[in-house]
Amino acid sequence: MIAKLEQTIGYLKGKVSFNPQIGLILGSGLGVLAEEIEEPFIIPYEDIPNFPVSTVTGHKGQLVFGKLQGKDVVAMQGRFHFYEGYSIQEVTYPVRVMKKLGVETLIVTNAAGGTNSKFEAGDLVLISDHINLTGTNPLIGPNYDEFGPRFPDMTEAYAPELRKTAEEAGDEQGIPLKDGVYGGLAGPSYETPAEINYLKTIGVDMVGMSTVAEVIVARHAGIKVLGISCITNMAAGLGHHLLSHDEVMDTAEKTKSKFLGLVRLVVQRL
Repeated sequence: MIAKLEQTIGYLKGKVSFNPQIGLILGSGLGVLAEEIEEPFIIPYEDIPNFPVSTVTGHKGQLVFGKLQGKDVVAMQGRFHFYEGYSIQEVTYPVRVMKKLGVETLIVTNAAGGTNSKFEAGDLVLISDHINLTGTNPLIGPNYDEFGPRFPDMTEAYAPELRKTAEEAGDEQGIPLKDGVYGGLAGPSYETPAEINYLKTIGVDMVGMSTVAEVIVARHAGIKVLGISCITNMAAGLGHHLLSHDEVMDTAEKTKSKFLGLVRLVVQRL
């Protein structure tokens, strides 16, 4: 993997002249944030050596370098998922690339199904913690000491100071934010009502098919993380209709203005 990383970084540094300090991973329907980046330099994933390619609707599939609120950033406009058939190491490869590029803070976003009855579609939720239910871990295998220790601490997977910054930004803009525990599953099938009841019982407030592995790799590498979930639907058995990806995309579209306003202000204050 180290040899692959060197090849990837060599290619990107040949294209981009600055080292971004802030990374963004934009989930289903939330890639619109990348269009806010000024002086953008866009590189399609398929052009980047050793990069996977996004295959899911709502994930554009490109790295966007540039400035957001005056800060040097790199955004993944579309992510990779374990259910697409990639290994968990491939899914998290871009996070290690970001670390090598100089990223110190990662804002990771996702579309999630609400399991907490206090949530409703359209809510923005700050991730306070997560439960890894994917059945795997991206750090399995040889440890890469240049990134971090064999047994990284996950007590503060989501940086409290970044959540405080986001809460203040939300208050200032009149955006009500909730907080909760994210449950990460492998997918791609949505959960059954029985599974949702189980997840509620173990303390999951929202559920999705991404994020957890990326955050583990980021924390292993010493990157601070802010996680934001957009509740796009209530999970199986909690609503009155069958679930679909179209609903996820529709709700993300309706939520985009407050999502954009929140993230812009957070980045400005980092």
